[in-house]
Amino acid sequence: MTAPESDFFQRVYAVVRTIPTGRVTSYGAIARYLGSAGGARTVGYAMNAAHSLPDVPAHRVVNRLGILTGKHHFGGFTAMQQQLEAEGIRVEDDQIQDFARHFWDPVTEL
Repeated sequence: MTAPESDFFQRVYAVVRTIPTGRVTSYGAIARYLGSAGGARTVGYAMNAAHSLPDVPAHRVVNRLGILTGKHHFGGFTAMQQQLEAEGIRVEDDQIQDFARHFWDPVTEL
């Protein structure tokens, strides 16, 4: 990992740490907030690397449609869903139900 990538990852983690319990955001929303509108994939890479960081609630970051695309990085195919459901978010077929109501946009919230 290069230093700029590492710095970007740390900025991503700082945003993710502010996502309130019971809310979710998307890779793209984080990238836009950080001034890297085309950087959703890099945010995804940061989330993949975040699972060893207990203070980064990576389970609250999903794709733009509310689909749990990163679920295989949680040590089991249902762990991400279980964490979200414990926070009151209903998930069916790997997709957050009532996504718009649960969506948290860092651009408008921070």
